[in-house]
Amino acid sequence: MSKDPIQTDILISGGGVAGLTAAAAFGTAGFKVICVDPMPPVTDAQAEGADMRTTAFLQPSVKILEAAGLWQRLAPFAAALQIMRIVDAGGEKPVARLTRDFDASDISDQPFGWNLPNWLLRREMVARLAELPNVDFRAGVATTGLVTRRAEARVTLSDGALVQAKLVIGADGRDSFIRQAAGIGAKLHHYGQKALAFAVTHPVPHENVSTEVHRTGGPFTLVPLPDRDGAHCSAIVWMERGAEADRLAALDKEAFEAAMLERSTGILGPLTLATRRAVWPMRVQHAQALNGERVALIAEAAHVIPPIGAQGLNMSLADIGCLLELSRKHAEDLGSAQMLTAYHRARWPEVRARIAGIDMLNRVSMIAPRPLRDLRAGALGAIYGLKPVRQLMMRAGLGMK
Repeated sequence: MSKDPIQTDILISGGGVAGLTAAAAFGTAGFKVICVDPMPPVTDAQAEGADMRTTAFLQPSVKILEAAGLWQRLAPFAAALQIMRIVDAGGEKPVARLTRDFDASDISDQPFGWNLPNWLLRREMVARLAELPNVDFRAGVATTGLVTRRAEARVTLSDGALVQAKLVIGADGRDSFIRQAAGIGAKLHHYGQKALAFAVTHPVPHENVSTEVHRTGGPFTLVPLPDRDGAHCSAIVWMERGAEADRLAALDKEAFEAAMLERSTGILGPLTLATRRAVWPMRVQHAQALNGERVALIAEAAHVIPPIGAQGLNMSLADIGCLLELSRKHAEDLGSAQMLTAYHRARWPEVRARIAGIDMLNRVSMIAPRPLRDLRAGALGAIYGLKPVRQLMMRAGLGMK
């Protein structure tokens, strides 16, 4: 005898940072939510499988975190990002030959954003969901089936449960099961690049400056973190062509720290590896539509970009904010074709524009021939010298009007 389906307003497939944020946001707004993820969240930095990447939440994203009841939990652990520093080290030797600072005070009385470790985000987000009686977070449970109709969606879970939902949100990553089950295609490009992510301590204080050092292969980015055991601390994302990234990842600690010091141009002094190194491949990808019948795609199920300019998860939170606003407006017909078409139309132009912009920046950062590196440095100097253009770029990067 078959079981009766579990009734809910929203089924969220995916319990990463974006999926957990969505669950908290919709739950706080009063919707009945079930959120599932096949992997239990790792909420301890020392545990195996801990996500050593960090996330910089830009100004507009904080409003969504506040609405979800998350920001008050996260703020005590966050490091402010007041200045975005671009360093060009594309000369004969890896030394800084051009440095330009983009200061948030030029456009706002707030920092550009705030940086936090991903494992800590999961810890605080899971704790927030436990406070919401209308949110059921099922860790270790996957979506295994999806059938949609005009009036509802039915989702089969790996624990044998059948869920009947008005809206299914695909937040299940770049290889999204929900996207594929909904018949939505995706366009993909591999860069032949990989990124190493880890944290370091250093003797020179970062002074809330996020620094991108450009040479070849991709940017070397140092993002402020709160002090670690009394030492100044930063997160690093080091992008290189695949073979070089693999070589770096295999170096012993002493050799790796020497390579870091050279690649960083010594801007924060000697860098001491403070965590394990994580490596993942770079690609740009976007779904061919952000909506299907009873389905909305957010985060990496909808768009994947390289980690440049803190755009990735902030695009995801913009997805959540847009979808939440439409869900409130369409509370009586949640998940309807009208609502989801409006979601696609609202988000699609910005998603495509930001993908194109980050793709261009990444290709420029990978430049190897010296004359082109010289051209890159000259362009940076010219852009920085025009204050209105500089301010426009900062506002665009934040998603400010």
